[in-house]
Amino acid sequence: MERSAYFIRRLLLIVPTLLGITLACFSLTQFIPGGPVEQAIMRMRGLGAGEGAAPAQAGETLAPEYRRQLEVHFGFDQPFHRRYVRWLVRDRLGLRMPSYRFPNRTAWELIRSRLPVSLVFGFTGFLLSYLVCIPLGIAKALRHGSRFDLVTSLWVLMGYATPVIALGMVLKMLLTGGLDGSLDWFPVGGFVSDHFATLSWTGKVRDLARHMFLPLICYVAGNFAVLTLLMKNSLMEQIGRDYVRTVLARGATPRRAIWGHALRNALIPVATGFGGILTILFAGSILIEQIFEIPGMGRLGLESIVGRDYPVFMAILALTSLFGLLGNVLSDLCYVLIDPRIRFNR
Repeated sequence: MERSAYFIRRLLLIVPTLLGITLACFSLTQFIPGGPVEQAIMRMRGLGAGEGAAPAQAGETLAPEYRRQLEVHFGFDQPFHRRYVRWLVRDRLGLRMPSYRFPNRTAWELIRSRLPVSLVFGFTGFLLSYLVCIPLGIAKALRHGSRFDLVTSLWVLMGYATPVIALGMVLKMLLTGGLDGSLDWFPVGGFVSDHFATLSWTGKVRDLARHMFLPLICYVAGNFAVLTLLMKNSLMEQIGRDYVRTVLARGATPRRAIWGHALRNALIPVATGFGGILTILFAGSILIEQIFEIPGMGRLGLESIVGRDYPVFMAILALTSLFGLLGNVLSDLCYVLIDPRIRFNR
């Protein structure tokens, strides 16, 4: 009963938290300079300059005349609270708003076109990270101080010290024929080949694997050190606890004491990141998608920010925030599933 009440409160708190996040970000997009009205005026200045007038003079002539029409077109003639309520209710968190860059497509249509890529890439990378890092962290804890622990620690520290963007550029330069073309093992970028639709089922799997191999290496490397060391240190801490020594004193084997008792408690700190899968699946990785030219959600978000496409940016932000808040609740649920003894205070 106590747990049910806790999770109900957490779910109810999502609503005011989401409203606060979207309200703050919506305010910034409405009042910071360089918005859609200013960009439209700049394009008009360029058009006037192309017709023989000086850019500044054309801007001074066009801007006062068309600014009010542009404000009406983009909805900036309405009070701020009305614009926010309209974005929140009528436009369904901005999902039904037309894009500024692609007026014939709504924000949701653009998001939906990129979502499958981020789902495949995000889920595969997340799964590989935990499948590699958790067993490696356990092995390092059980062989603490051995040669295996020292060698793997060196690789872990190297992965931690190497920025993802640098690793991606190096891999792309070395393994995609960037130097002299001798190691043209993987595609330069993209998610699938241009002739992907004509391939057989096995050919599609092979083509997708070739395009995802290097980005997934960068993704796993970004989480490699943190997850591995967290798993190792957590398990070593649990092995040194009194309850493990008590289990051993009662005649249990070290294998049973570690795998049957210490491991479950050691997984609790690692479970913190389980809820992040919801955000990762939707938001993607901006740097990795930009380096390898992957048409995913992260790249769409970056393009919308750079292009001042506020409807698309706000829709991505709202959905990402919603999934992030739900992910925090999912993390708490993972705590309970791993250790039913956990109790939440009111």
